[in-house]
Amino acid sequence: MRTLFAALVATTALVSGAQAATVYPLDRATILTGSPFDFKVEFKSVVKPEDVKITVNGQDYKAVLGAEAKFVAEEKGKEDKVLGSALLLRGVKIAKAGDYKVEVSAGDEKKSVTWNVYGTQATPKARNIIFFLGDGLSVAHRTGARIMSKGMTEGKANGHLNMDTLDRMAFVGTSSTNAIATDSANTMSAYMTGHKTAVNALGVYADRTPSSLDDPKVETIAEALRRTTKKSIGVVSTAEVEDATPAAVVAHTRARGDKAEIAGMFYDVKPEVVLGGGSAYFLPKSVAGSKRKDDKDFIALFKEAGYTLATTKDELAKADGDKVLGLFHTGNMDTVLDRLQLKKGTVEKFPNQPGLVDMTRAALDKLSKNPEGFFLMVEGASIDKMSHPMDWDRALYETIEFDQAVGLGLEFLKKNPDTLIVVTGDHTHGVSIIGTIDDEKPGTDMREKVGTYADAGFPNYEDKDGDGYPDKVDVSRRLAVFSSNYPDYYETWRPKMDGPFEPAVQNEKKQYVANEAYKNVPGAVFREGNLPRSADTAVHAVDDIVLQATGPGSEGFKGYMEESDIYKVLVDTFALGAK
Repeated sequence: MRTLFAALVATTALVSGAQAATVYPLDRATILTGSPFDFKVEFKSVVKPEDVKITVNGQDYKAVLGAEAKFVAEEKGKEDKVLGSALLLRGVKIAKAGDYKVEVSAGDEKKSVTWNVYGTQATPKARNIIFFLGDGLSVAHRTGARIMSKGMTEGKANGHLNMDTLDRMAFVGTSSTNAIATDSANTMSAYMTGHKTAVNALGVYADRTPSSLDDPKVETIAEALRRTTKKSIGVVSTAEVEDATPAAVVAHTRARGDKAEIAGMFYDVKPEVVLGGGSAYFLPKSVAGSKRKDDKDFIALFKEAGYTLATTKDELAKADGDKVLGLFHTGNMDTVLDRLQLKKGTVEKFPNQPGLVDMTRAALDKLSKNPEGFFLMVEGASIDKMSHPMDWDRALYETIEFDQAVGLGLEFLKKNPDTLIVVTGDHTHGVSIIGTIDDEKPGTDMREKVGTYADAGFPNYEDKDGDGYPDKVDVSRRLAVFSSNYPDYYETWRPKMDGPFEPAVQNEKKQYVANEAYKNVPGAVFREGNLPRSADTAVHAVDDIVLQATGPGSEGFKGYMEESDIYKVLVDTFALGAK
């Protein structure tokens, strides 16, 4: 009994003991020398300023960080709820590389974090970097794209993807600061800033205040390039350019949905080339189709800043000047399967959209005119956007298109050997290829038409016109692709010929249920979901990403790396920490 009582006393003491303040940047943060960042301390209670003590490597923080932080006596949350006191210092720079131990205390609140401040070599290894990002790119996407595009005979691929030929490789961890799970915002932000952050956040550490736009900022690669070089910057995506991946090149917000504000952040940085969808956030609210709530006309502002506007594939091909704003859709651009073959989605409304290869070619043409070099980010966005609804045929066609864009980069490298090429994803999906589905097998039960092991054989896609895509997607023996996670839905076992798949719809209880539009497809089978009923599509996986690279600087990619480590290789390749 005495032992039990002692244990209870000890437990109670632990619960009522010292609270831990929160410090941003977080523990184990990696920070480029000279790169500005915001320093913040959040106390869980209201404290007196005279009780606050902060040291960096044993010295008063002001001596190391260069200024005194603003003290907020009562930081408030929603409905003016007091969250505690805080200190905030914007735009801190640390010039000397090394480990910096930050110790914070006030009353019974204490916290200690260590930052690693790193420099780079003095001389750049490359003049250009092309960063190819396949959103959601998983191993199965690559495998399926290779089989669809190149074919397979007697167990050997009949050809390789362009990304297969890159000679350096690393496995990359994708988790966020607040969960093992991840999204496209925090993952791409880690690539583009060198700091890991929370789900939905871009270029900031996600703090506790209600505003999504006041969180502690870190420098993006575009800002670092503007600060230290005269290089050009390009952003290319098949999504809205304000979407998470392209936005991460320039943006600072805790909420990736702040798309109207992100359009303004693009204007602040002014990449020389911006190509993709999302014109609805560039147009003033008075224009039909606008999604802005104000009268700002960013298209007019970009034009005034010397940009050529392109809204179609033909206009992009004819665009003159070195600065181009290409907005080819009010939202996300249509998939290559819809654009080239099925003419579904919104292709009728936007019939002359360029593809990722067209946009990459145009970007390389413009950016390569700068003798100082460039940084170009190219995103194949709909690998992910079609994997969420488990529209695997569209996702694999998108992977083929993405790989063809990589091929353009490799051709550029041949003529410009001072170029680093990186090909990676931001996160994975729970997707696997298990065999084939053969319509010619007898019976109407589609489950019995799934071939596994020796019964799988090989699919019968053909590419007679040599464009790299199967001539038709609805062949009689096709890849059997499935997700490890899903909402309630009807499995049809077939390509979705009438437009992108919508597996689940919301009922009157605001729960997602199987979309009955697919219920009567011959052979369709109801699958009870393994996700919460709040999920309308499949979700991201926590699996590592495969990164491949070639060119000067690519030797820095090896083994297991965090996404924030990738930034260190990029800035070292450009020697941005030596400026």
